[in-house]
Amino acid sequence: MFNFYRQFGTILVIFARNFFKKLKIRIFRTMRKIIAITVIMLSVAASYAQKNITAKADKAFEAGKYFDAIDEYKYAFAKAKDKDRKNQITFMVAECYRMVQNNHQAEVWYRKTIKKGYTEPLATLYLANALRAQGNYDEALTEYQNYSKMAPADDRGPAGVESCAMAIEWMSQPTRYKVENMHYFNSKYSDYAPAYAKDDYNMVIFASARESATGGKISGVTGEYYSDLFRTRADRKGKWSDPVPLEEVINSEYDEGAPCTNKKCNTLYFTSFRENKDRNMVCKIFCSTKENAEWGEPKELNLAPDSVAVGHPAVSDDELTLIFVADMKGGYGGKDLWKSTRANKTAEWGAPVNMGPEINTEGDEMFPFIHPDGTLYFSSNGHPGMGGLDIFSARQGASGWKVENMKYPINSPADDFGICFEADLERGYLSSNRPGGKGNDDIYQFSLPPIEFTLTGVVRNSKTETIIAGAEVNLIGSDGTNISAKTETNGSYSFKLTPNTDYRVVVKRGGFLNSKDKVTTKGLTTSTALEANINLVPDDSRMDLDGIEYDFGKWTLRPTSIAALEGLVEILNDNTNITIEIGSHTDFRGSDAANMELSKKRAQSVVDFLITYGIDAERLTSKGYGETWPKEIDKSLARKYPFLREGDVLTEQFINKLPDEEQKEICHQINRRTDFGLTGRDYVPKVKRRR
Repeated sequence: MFNFYRQFGTILVIFARNFFKKLKIRIFRTMRKIIAITVIMLSVAASYAQKNITAKADKAFEAGKYFDAIDEYKYAFAKAKDKDRKNQITFMVAECYRMVQNNHQAEVWYRKTIKKGYTEPLATLYLANALRAQGNYDEALTEYQNYSKMAPADDRGPAGVESCAMAIEWMSQPTRYKVENMHYFNSKYSDYAPAYAKDDYNMVIFASARESATGGKISGVTGEYYSDLFRTRADRKGKWSDPVPLEEVINSEYDEGAPCTNKKCNTLYFTSFRENKDRNMVCKIFCSTKENAEWGEPKELNLAPDSVAVGHPAVSDDELTLIFVADMKGGYGGKDLWKSTRANKTAEWGAPVNMGPEINTEGDEMFPFIHPDGTLYFSSNGHPGMGGLDIFSARQGASGWKVENMKYPINSPADDFGICFEADLERGYLSSNRPGGKGNDDIYQFSLPPIEFTLTGVVRNSKTETIIAGAEVNLIGSDGTNISAKTETNGSYSFKLTPNTDYRVVVKRGGFLNSKDKVTTKGLTTSTALEANINLVPDDSRMDLDGIEYDFGKWTLRPTSIAALEGLVEILNDNTNITIEIGSHTDFRGSDAANMELSKKRAQSVVDFLITYGIDAERLTSKGYGETWPKEIDKSLARKYPFLREGDVLTEQFINKLPDEEQKEICHQINRRTDFGLTGRDYVPKVKRRR
């Protein structure tokens, strides 16, 4: 309209001014409305643009391309202006790092989210999970407690607190499993999900994202090359060959992973990722059979609708049960374990059945393995564990499944998964991204060393404490063991023992009395080195009976003397051909006659006791020595009483020269003793008839 005015000049404008005056007012009002509407539309457009700055990132996330989504969300964060929108994007970056198991970066971004006032409680829960997965149990415990306050009805808070406490305990008391990195298998990229490829266990198939994988393309899910299945073989010396890819019919330009084989290792089940028509990654299970030592064309197993992702196959020994992972209707949370069965090896697999709430949780259950003994092994981040994925065993009984965490060191704060066993042995391989590996995920070998019990000891002369070489040591076990060995030049002997067994150790040597000891492996649950040092008494010397006690001035044995006398009974039973004399001695205080009479009666009381224990009276004599035979100090007494020296004789003159009364009283106590000595070596035991 204003262009029209200019075209006709100023005169025309003046002429028409009055005519258009009212019209001009109307036009102005109309233009004002148009401008207002335009402003509103621009505002809506700006708002719409803000809302859709994450569209590309959201699409990548929904397609499972978490690695790609990280950069897209960070780009969107830089463009976002609204505070709440920025916080939402920050949370999604953290989610992406969580999904690719980068726990350190997940922790960083969840902290940013919480610090900016993001109110979603899951940010706190996932922060706790990330801390736990890095072994920061104290901090994780605090965050689980915070989450419990935010979501008191959610069991994941208390379960996290419990998991932290258990993990600390398990790491302080590890199981007997030994776990070692398989350097031959691993690269600087992800290597995982091992399976045996020969029934002699000398070939292993595993998934790897190393550079030699087919296609050479980077996965938007992991940020690594698409993984392929590789194999490696051990030679006769146990050295593993460099891993090489499986046949081209198995490996595609996308991801292959999580393989398993049947008992004969001639059928291969594996997971393969393919993009569907919407360019979303879809996971399926394929099966291939060996044809002339090569894997044949794989066939997809019809286990679920095309839109449902399935993977991680595990087949039973009879090949009639297949357990796999799926995220489909009827589950209990994230990824669940499902089971399919068939009537025979050529039949089609039946409809999947969920493994149930004893196995599956609100979290993810993955990487199953069916042991030949029927035990199911799998990984889960829903059952209480050390952090990330933990490996669990599950045994089915009359009342259902019993699920147990395999604890440390099979499990770690990081992800532990993809376990396989070597038939009946507690040995095999597992995958883990624990610290100290060569790449992201590494393959580790595990084994359970057998519990070993050993018995060692040294045989010595009880009088001189010198070693005795060439002594015969007999080991007699409650399991029927009856073996013997000679002591070495250093007086030592050794035996290997079996679990849950009682043993007697009998030692013999010419010129000495036989002696014995007892050991047991019953109740021992860890490898233990037992020791039994045995002293032999020279048969030409006298041996004190420590622990023989009487009331003052009396000859009646105190009850405390029984243990010492039972030891003498054992010596007599171990040396059935000897006869002995029991001798009793007093100190020099009191009259000679009274001391002599008292010592005779005390010696006889010991003989009487031995007879009541079944020792033949013909093997026993008694004699009272009174104060006539003062004690000569040996090495053991010299060690016990430093003021005495080996070879000292505790005569009246010696004792009276001692500087204090306490030392004198000790010497009197040493002189007041009961001992025994051999009187013969050719006694023939009587034949005892049953009544």
